[in-house]
Amino acid sequence: MSTSGPNPGEAVKAVRLDSDTLTVDLRDGRTISVPLAWYSRLLHATPEQRARWEVAGGGFGIHWPDIDEDLSTDGLLRGAPAPRYGTPAA
Repeated sequence: MSTSGPNPGEAVKAVRLDSDTLTVDLRDGRTISVPLAWYSRLLHATPEQRARWEVAGGGFGIHWPDIDEDLSTDGLLRGAPAPRYGTPAA
């Protein structure tokens, strides 16, 4: 059985945040934009905390050290919002 690793083109190139949106540019030229509301820690962080990010996970993740938030390009490409804890399942 073989498993494939991440596609090198899916590595993080750049990250931008505004008051409503997280935008991630990938090395292969694609851009992912998702609602900031999907990630509560980012939504409630200060602009300074949002601006302080670093590439993690071998190039396939983003880490915000000030708020202890980690996202992966795989999760972003799948459209996976952060789990909502304490909310009853539908």
